[in-house]
Amino acid sequence: MARSFYEAYGIKSIAFGVTKLASTRYTKLVDVRIVPGFNENPGFVETLAAFAKTMDPNKKYLLLSCGDGYTDLISEHLDELKQWFVVPYVGADLFERLGNKEGFYEAAEEFGLPYPKTKLISREMVESGEPIDLPFDFPVALKASDSIAWLDVHFEGRKKAFILDTRAEFDALLPKIYAAGYQGNMICQDFIPGDDSNMRVVNAYVDSDHNVRMICLGHPLLEDPEPSAVGNYMVILPEKNDQIYQTIKKFLEDIKYVGFADFDLKYDVRDGQYKVFEINLRQGRSSYYCTLNGYNLAKYVVEDAIYHRPFTETEYADGDQLWLSVPKKIFYKYAKDNEYKQRAIKLLKAGQYGTTAFDKQDSWKQRALMHYAFHLMNAKYKQFFVQR
Repeated sequence: MARSFYEAYGIKSIAFGVTKLASTRYTKLVDVRIVPGFNENPGFVETLAAFAKTMDPNKKYLLLSCGDGYTDLISEHLDELKQWFVVPYVGADLFERLGNKEGFYEAAEEFGLPYPKTKLISREMVESGEPIDLPFDFPVALKASDSIAWLDVHFEGRKKAFILDTRAEFDALLPKIYAAGYQGNMICQDFIPGDDSNMRVVNAYVDSDHNVRMICLGHPLLEDPEPSAVGNYMVILPEKNDQIYQTIKKFLEDIKYVGFADFDLKYDVRDGQYKVFEINLRQGRSSYYCTLNGYNLAKYVVEDAIYHRPFTETEYADGDQLWLSVPKKIFYKYAKDNEYKQRAIKLLKAGQYGTTAFDKQDSWKQRALMHYAFHLMNAKYKQFFVQR
């Protein structure tokens, strides 16, 4: 996001967080301020209230989240924060509905958004010791309904999400999850067959009048293989698909959404549908692929929330730049060979690619650290990568 603001307006962003990250350790594009306890109450609001006292009264300050926990805190304190900042987010009621996976699937059912066959599993069901009936066969996908609470759950073998091939794995894993202290429901879903290249990602911006100003589709070709980061995209090919665009656009407008939204989808060859896994009530971790392809994320929120420029029409992204978050040689080695990989290779050979990490306007120390981080990815893929 900081790169998007810098490219569009020459603005150096201010970022609050609880720990230093390699990608921003030496950056010139972000003023990073580390505040212990900022990721929870009361530290979050106290920090922002103190910062508000230092703000230039002749300027408007836009408050944006780059993580689920911060989005949750913004939603919880939305009215209070709006006295100091411009805050383009949904209120607590809609956040509670969409931010929890089971609530999102209820909304998807109501508004006609396709999603995988799903079974909700509670702590009580697991602790009863009774066999849990599933309305679909193995393999299955298993993930926490409350993704924010899941961040604080730790046990051997913990992953961001699980793919389980057998009933034995399923029966053994669920008790471990609840023994580790997780209290919420688990989501078990019919596993949609296929590798990473069947995935899609959509980022959109919806203005204060619930108009979708921009919608951008990406086609992931490779994901992060590390258990704690499964589902994080590492290579995204730009794509345009009117069926996906219209389905997502209708959902966002019908539900009266506001702000950035990020969807994960997967193509199901069994019925020809793109099925949505979840919505993130913020821009995605890999959302710079939008800016890279000419649809600068900062521009849409600024023109709506700061300049109040009227909505004219939805921009449907259609780019020609490959987004990378790994070295090219990892992409060549690990991405599944298919027509999409061949399209990506053509873009690489033509020099039509970019990354979030490397910016020629940034400091040499930041670029050097990112080169080292990219080098370390070789060992990670060698250890964890499994082709499905």
